[in-house]
Amino acid sequence: MTLLAGFNVVQIGVGSAAAVCGRVLADVGAHVTCIGARGDTALLAHLNHGKAVAARDDLANAHMIVREGWPAGPYDLAGLRQLNASATIVTISPYGETGPQANDPASDLTLFFASGIARLLTGQIDDLSEAPIRPVGEQSAFIAGLAAACAGMHASQGNQPGASIDVSIQEALATLAMTELARVGLGGRSWDRKRAGDGNGATVTILPARDGHVAISPREEKQWTSWLKAMGSPAWGADPRFRAKPDRVKNWDALHALMSEWSVRHDKQWIADTAQRAHVPSLPLRDIHEHLDTPQMRHRQYYQRRDLAGTTLQVPGTPFGLGIAPASLKPRAPDGPMPLSGVRVLDFSWVIAGPTTTRYLAAMGADVIKVEAPGSGDPGRASELHTVLGQAKRAIVLDLKRPEALEIARALASKSDILIENYASGVMDRLGLGAEAMKAINSDLIYISASGMGRTGPDSQAVAYGTLLQCYAGFAGLNRHPGVAPRIGFAWLDPMCALMLAFVAAASLWQRRHAGGVARVDFSMIEAMLWTMAEPLLATQLGAPVRPAGNMSTRYAPHGAWRCTGNDDWIGVAVRTQAEWRTLCGLVPGLSSMATLDLAERMAKQRAIDAALTAWAADQTASVAARTLLDAGVPSAALARSDDLLKSPHLAARGFWDSHGTGMLPGLPWRASFGRTIGPAPAMGAHTDEVLVSVLGLTPERIAELRASGALG
Repeated sequence: MTLLAGFNVVQIGVGSAAAVCGRVLADVGAHVTCIGARGDTALLAHLNHGKAVAARDDLANAHMIVREGWPAGPYDLAGLRQLNASATIVTISPYGETGPQANDPASDLTLFFASGIARLLTGQIDDLSEAPIRPVGEQSAFIAGLAAACAGMHASQGNQPGASIDVSIQEALATLAMTELARVGLGGRSWDRKRAGDGNGATVTILPARDGHVAISPREEKQWTSWLKAMGSPAWGADPRFRAKPDRVKNWDALHALMSEWSVRHDKQWIADTAQRAHVPSLPLRDIHEHLDTPQMRHRQYYQRRDLAGTTLQVPGTPFGLGIAPASLKPRAPDGPMPLSGVRVLDFSWVIAGPTTTRYLAAMGADVIKVEAPGSGDPGRASELHTVLGQAKRAIVLDLKRPEALEIARALASKSDILIENYASGVMDRLGLGAEAMKAINSDLIYISASGMGRTGPDSQAVAYGTLLQCYAGFAGLNRHPGVAPRIGFAWLDPMCALMLAFVAAASLWQRRHAGGVARVDFSMIEAMLWTMAEPLLATQLGAPVRPAGNMSTRYAPHGAWRCTGNDDWIGVAVRTQAEWRTLCGLVPGLSSMATLDLAERMAKQRAIDAALTAWAADQTASVAARTLLDAGVPSAALARSDDLLKSPHLAARGFWDSHGTGMLPGLPWRASFGRTIGPAPAMGAHTDEVLVSVLGLTPERIAELRASGALG
């Protein structure tokens, strides 16, 4: 059984983002038909596989219509509304449907510059002459497509038909860096690309190995102690320079060199296995082809065989690990103004991926009850992260080591619609809060687990954070310039997974309401990462070279970044057509004699073109240079800092930022016609008594007894 059998989607336009949106919907059972879809690349052939050409009746019967790159004509918003007044219409565009930049031309590269993600992607660097880059595999389309599917699926739950969703690719990308945006919005400074201290290496770092590289994350003191033992207890381990984490941060260069002397003598998989046995998070950096046949993927039956590009290829399957059981009752429809009004979510998630997921659910109107252990609570509370991700949630404290607290958790689960957790594999089962135990308590409870490798298979017990999984998948290894060593980069995978998790939560609610099935979701982050790396996965099977390429493109030229005046100011430029090339040649003096060059000739003369653009950009401010090219119709963008986004007139006009005290907090990756729920992030346990009374009906006397027993911390 699939989640979305009977859910009809029409995908309009030639863009990759709409194709991604349609792909994830089709992967969980939706009937997706297309208008204008292409299949002229391996990636588009994969994304659009199995989608029929839409007929006029398909538009009239659609639950959701997804449109990209078709701003006028028969499929503009007015025309679509005449055909179908009740469908959710999702529009995807580079800068959104409104605002002063709505008509600016853009590409994958320039959107990563405009969103600020190109500044953050690879982490801090030592030499600022190294150009910022975009990630591998058309990732702007994947992020925007997932945001569109997530928002559209939520909007389709509501009791107010005819919702409209406006997805700006720039905003969808920008919200991946939620901590950074929140820090700047609340008065902090923008992140600097220039490495300071350890560059966060004492938390997670990459070491050279005999056959490649390995990532390790001994972020806690007990993990550091175990890591020293795993390395054979070297004498330098007792050096006072490395005693505590602040010492290791201060003396990071010396420490990394010493660890590298040891690691380079061993194979990457051996190092990772040794670290994992010592309960130290570690994974090897794999090449993308190494993921095509592994015991874990075979166990989870992840890949599907599909005829594409004239040959049979393995393509990524879904990362959702779905199981569906019958519901006992037909749940009620939403009973309020928001799509998830009346839906209760019991939130056992922490750090980034899970809390970002439940932030989206809360913004869509769900009553999210965040459960935390006594003490410091979610690590996100130590930074601005909780301030933004905790919005509009209720927070309770339960000491789950105590039986009375477990009884409270079970009672809350019995009155909830969704339970979401991302603890280590086995933790919820040992507590008696696993999916099977909850089924006996509430057979209508949608149960969503998120983990690094999935809850089943030979690698299911591996300790794996999102940044380590980026390395393991091959993402970090490909996101670099040729000849530059791989770096961890910022936490890309966690917020990307949150879009998938919030999507599958909404799809599960639709299934329960319309088809009477209750979903059990076993979400694998590594499978989600590989799902979005379809382009290099397909390329390696087709014999194409898959290696770090920086900003180089095989389809467009020129295509790259050039340094402007100022401190680490850059402009990204992507020329896609002959017309854009001729326009660029008219604006850059050093290119004026090359206006007749076709793509093949431009590829052959990239050094000369690069030299001309380097000389031109060096005398320009990035913002002026970008505006000059944009006004002439050439995709370009200045490399944005987070404070640039905070001050952006375009984002202000689109209502991207929300007021928060004397500062601002970033909004969602989409604008919705029904708005979003906003509320303050709760203090630790701020709603414990309120939840116990309003949800469970406990008396003040019983709550006092529970507090005296330690169950409430």
